[in-house]
Amino acid sequence: MKAPFLSLASLVLAASSASARTVFSAIAVNGVEQGHGVAVRVPSTNNPVKDLTSNDIICNTNFIQPVSSAVASVQAGGVVSAEFHHTPAGYVGPDPSDPLDPTNKGPVIAYLASVPDATQSDVTSLQWFKIWEDGLNPQSHQWGSDHLFNNGGFANVTIPSCIKAGQYLLRVESVSLSSATSYPGAQFFLSCAQLEVTGGGNATPKTVSFPGAYTPTTPGITANIYTDSTYTVPGPAVFQC
Repeated sequence: MKAPFLSLASLVLAASSASARTVFSAIAVNGVEQGHGVAVRVPSTNNPVKDLTSNDIICNTNFIQPVSSAVASVQAGGVVSAEFHHTPAGYVGPDPSDPLDPTNKGPVIAYLASVPDATQSDVTSLQWFKIWEDGLNPQSHQWGSDHLFNNGGFANVTIPSCIKAGQYLLRVESVSLSSATSYPGAQFFLSCAQLEVTGGGNATPKTVSFPGAYTPTTPGITANIYTDSTYTVPGPAVFQC
């Protein structure tokens, strides 16, 4: 996971021209914030991933160096909050587009993958299962992105109580559908957090691969946020214990 080092100031300046963008850059465990970049692979820009066949769709790319060597501990059944902000630098002061532009609509989705070492650089060939999603509420007409904005950038994800103890990567993505009437239009803002899950059980969830879980014809990859009254979140069903 090697990438050029970028200063905090340069990260803010590089992101200032893209108001719709957002970066997953920190986590909280059961409400306790771990610190900016701690146990998270933070991309050095807020550029989206749009190519569903690219390995960048796994955990993103070009991470701020050095990548955290921390692995955050959470008990199965606990809550990990993925924290998004407008720039890779995290919260840097008042910004009408922090954590993201509120006109930028789309779902927020979380996956887990069991991994021998949560700090390993190779994330290809991992098997992922969806544990949480927040799409479009047809009654309130609010999207997952609206909830993310209203929650100050926090997406609160419960770790299934029945999964096996061990190390995992938590992949959380905010998907912008503002230009997604055709492919490639959806923009994926994502990264991965490094977790050690304790307790738990012996469940073996069905899994998918990235790339592969999403294709241009997968429901939810294209959408018209201005006219659609219903929406199917892409990917498999959320795993239930």
